[in-house]
Amino acid sequence: MRFGVEFVPREPFWRTTLYVIEAERLGFEYVWVTDHYNNRNVFTTLTATAIYTRSIKLGVGVTNPYIRHPAATASAVASLAEIAPDRVALGIGAGDRATLEGIGIEIVKPLPAIRESVHIIRGLLAGNPVSIDGSVFKVKSASLNFKCRSYIPIYIGAQGPQMLSLAGEIGDGVLINASHPEDFRYAIEYVRKGVEKASKDIKNVDIVAYTAFSVADEEAKAMETSRQVVAFIVAGSPEAVLERHGINLELASRIRGLIVSGRFDEAFKSVTTDMIDAFSVSGSPSSVAKRIEECLKMGVTQFVVGSPIGPQPYEAMKIISSRIIPMFKAV
Repeated sequence: MRFGVEFVPREPFWRTTLYVIEAERLGFEYVWVTDHYNNRNVFTTLTATAIYTRSIKLGVGVTNPYIRHPAATASAVASLAEIAPDRVALGIGAGDRATLEGIGIEIVKPLPAIRESVHIIRGLLAGNPVSIDGSVFKVKSASLNFKCRSYIPIYIGAQGPQMLSLAGEIGDGVLINASHPEDFRYAIEYVRKGVEKASKDIKNVDIVAYTAFSVADEEAKAMETSRQVVAFIVAGSPEAVLERHGINLELASRIRGLIVSGRFDEAFKSVTTDMIDAFSVSGSPSSVAKRIEECLKMGVTQFVVGSPIGPQPYEAMKIISSRIIPMFKAV
């Protein structure tokens, strides 16, 4: 089991960079930085962290093909790999529905959009001229004027059956935005279908539990800290996922509408304990370790402790490093 940590670049660059330096020191193997227009830029953030770290892998977690053209994404990750060779990973998905709707961007044909994006990005990173007459992207002739320094694995953010299957088919890894073992049992079945379609070995696909995570010695405090993140997850989750956990669809729709309209406090207060349990790994060190073990049994190969990490993120990382990671490194 590999361990990663996710940071949302809301804070000044120096603070996120400090967190990544500490994550590397504490034994995390990956850092994933989110990409939303209303936070600091993901590539600028990762560039800053690359300068001050040496070994931790730097993941874009995740961008989408609607707010940034895949050719621009290829240029950005190749530039980052020049600063940090063999340390860059690209996550790409259909995007956060609530956030994109808020700025008037519609998620159109997500499956073709991701397939075509990966085709464009892989071709450009390999140094090849790319042309594609796709259903979403029309590229007559594109190429980079510089050589990518290293292979950049592409991870696909996926939740629904078809996207999970696509991730298994064309991805180096799959970022499964989930926190409950049953979600991984369900998801990995579809990843396997895509792997089989491509005649690949699933051992070569990194299956990542991209979780909302919060740990503290006080379980109730850890759970309360997850409330804001869970609100956004609920707002962006497909109905099938909500139904699997018995989440009230009307309440979930209300939370989505509150977020789209910018009424965040009301959205956060509407989150229930059942939602926190379904869509986060939150609690004391012993309770979160139990959940991690359950995910490992489902086939997860990388566990990402995502936002909020804990009431005090740095203290939470120390707890994970000293009291949780060693349990799984010994397995």
